[in-house]
Amino acid sequence: MRAVQTGPVIGLIAQLVLLGALAVTVGLSGSGWVVGITCGVITNAALARGLPCSGARRLGPADRVTLTRATLACAVAALTVDSFGRPTAVATLVALAVVALVLDAVDGWVARRTETVSTLGARFDMEVDAFLIFVLSVYVARSTGEWVLAIGAARYGFLAAGWMLPWMRRSLPPRYWRKVVAATQGVVLTFAAAQVLPLFWTEAALAVSLALLAESFGRDVRGLWRHRRVEPGRIVVSARRPERSGKRGTKWSRFQTSASTTSHSTRGVANVLTRDGELHREQAEQDDRK
Repeated sequence: MRAVQTGPVIGLIAQLVLLGALAVTVGLSGSGWVVGITCGVITNAALARGLPCSGARRLGPADRVTLTRATLACAVAALTVDSFGRPTAVATLVALAVVALVLDAVDGWVARRTETVSTLGARFDMEVDAFLIFVLSVYVARSTGEWVLAIGAARYGFLAAGWMLPWMRRSLPPRYWRKVVAATQGVVLTFAAAQVLPLFWTEAALAVSLALLAESFGRDVRGLWRHRRVEPGRIVVSARRPERSGKRGTKWSRFQTSASTTSHSTRGVANVLTRDGELHREQAEQDDRK
């Protein structure tokens, strides 16, 4: 039990030390302290609960890097809240965000290098990305407009939709483009926070970033919608037929079948996904004679 709790406890201590350093160097209001500590407690408590559920005894090397990123993101959240009541140290906020973004490329490399890739680590990394993007969008929205909040709220809107629509809670296949889009959001928001570009170009970059995010989430939702009728626990068989050129050529993306067997008969249910995205159901019954 002690091994499980060591990583999150150290993470919470590191969070308090970082907030204390910010208070001494650039100043931190009471609201900044409250938000920073709250974010740190929630993050490390969730991690402490997730470790035993995933079967891990302790944090892996890549998990420690991701926890460092989470600690930095909580500090950015504290400075963001602090900025609503008084002038904030923009340089410090941007520096923390830049380090967190750089480490985003490190934790995945460490996981592959040390062969410690895990489902918990991937989920932890994704949630830290989403939280940092949300915090940066809140800070940037003050100078560019509330529409920027859509960038930070996209991930949490997706999760909220999953609570209401069960088919949106299915696992998504790994996709590298999803990671590229997430990294783009962080980089563009950090540049916007630093205010190094004219307002027109900053808003244009943010608009493009939001469009990429909408395309990525839209593709995921579309894929989940197409597979919404495939029930968990059934046998799924996928296949592809060769494409034929010409005006009269057809292309079947794939077909999926699921079967349930009784003692006297076998029933088949086929879901055929055509090239135009329509899902057709075909029923078939075949006697199983002894």
